[in-house]
Amino acid sequence: MIAAWLRALGLLALCAAGAPVLAATLSDDRGVALQFSQPPQRIVSLLPSLTESVCALGACEKLVGVDNYSNWPVAVQSLPHIGGLEDANVERIVALKPDVVMLARSARVIDRLESLGLKVVALEPKSMKDVQHVLGKLGQLLGREAQAAALWRDLDTGVAQVAAALPPQVRGTRVYFEVNSGPYAASESSFIGETLARLGGANIVPASLGPFPKLNPEFVVRADPQLIMIGDRNAVALQGRPGWDGIDAIRNGRICIFSAAEGDILVRPGPRMVEAAVLMADCLKGQRK
Repeated sequence: MIAAWLRALGLLALCAAGAPVLAATLSDDRGVALQFSQPPQRIVSLLPSLTESVCALGACEKLVGVDNYSNWPVAVQSLPHIGGLEDANVERIVALKPDVVMLARSARVIDRLESLGLKVVALEPKSMKDVQHVLGKLGQLLGREAQAAALWRDLDTGVAQVAAALPPQVRGTRVYFEVNSGPYAASESSFIGETLARLGGANIVPASLGPFPKLNPEFVVRADPQLIMIGDRNAVALQGRPGWDGIDAIRNGRICIFSAAEGDILVRPGPRMVEAAVLMADCLKGQRK
């Protein structure tokens, strides 16, 4: 399934290589309208999910700089890395002479960049619906609207196919997904929680607590998850937490440990959401540790 999805991405990239349609007026997530007489040729992206989406639409060669966390596809690793959400290097961005800077709506540097005359597009996907929205906006900006619509259809269908292939007995499994020590968890309202819900998993952390709440460890003990998903950096101390040795998932060894690279796939709302669904599905089926 992943192979088919990657082939589809390849076809989209080939289609995108043709002459793009001229962009016009684009409104970003702030409601700010920007005029573009032609698709931008020099793009700075300060959000990994936006970087990945630009590349998935076949426009990787338009990127001239990215944030410190953008690491996929491999081609972007050789680009200038110019800081993160909180510490982007404005001078280096200006020196790259971008036609547009793409970033999260919450980025601190928006006002400074705009005061220097740069065009800024703020887009911040946090859900699957947002992924569709952002792909549509990027398709408009890049003159690749048809490719963006086709990519979204492939992604949405891909997740549905992963879910349909799961055996009925895994549905309803109580799952705890830890995103960081604290512990901080992914709730039902997060992108991770949304993916889990489409696969039929039962997230023990309700949406009412916010997307990534810090939990009292006793909350997890009481919820007694049957399956734990966690990154390798936090997994070492998991079983040493007071009272956690009695949790169903720990007693039965049902702990899925993800590498940092896999964690990137799971937490970024973007064009690798089918891969994220596959990682979770394999965990639900007990096909990985």
